[in-house]
Order: sequence, then structure tokens, then C-alpha cells
Amino acid sequence: MRHALAVILFVIGVLAIVAGVLYLTQAAHSLPSFFPGYSAHALGKHAKRGDAGVAFGVVCIIAGAAVEFLGSRRSPLH
Repeated sequence: MRHALAVILFVIGVLAIVAGVLYLTQAAHSLPSFFPGYSAHALGKHAKRGDAGVAFGVVCIIAGAAVEFLGSRRSPLH
């Protein structure tokens, strides 16, 4: 069960980082139309959304690693 949770967190983290990089590198009119913030006529970029996506992705990957590697240890009392 812990391994599955770690894999899910890792996949979500990678997808969030990819979305964050897209927000940081593409203008609003160049984003895929299903992305929040897409605007056909806007020229600016969504830096706050990009920063948040990258940060969330890093946190998810760290959490997945913690679940996988630290969650498998047993307490000496058990």
C-alpha cells in the first residue's frame, strides 16, 4: 500500500512540475486550451502558477520519497 502511495505521489509531482514549466515558458495564448489560465488573446505568462506548480511538484516528490523510504521502518517498540 505504501509503495502505491509513493508511486502516485511521484507521478503527481512530475505532472505538476511539467505543468509548472509550461506555465513559466509559454505565453497564455500558447498554453493547451484545457489549462486554467488559457486565454486566446493574452500575451503574458503565468509566473505565479508556474512557481506554484513546480513547488507543489517538488513537495509531492519529497513526500513520495518519505513514504517509500521512511515509512518502511518499524518502531523498535513494535
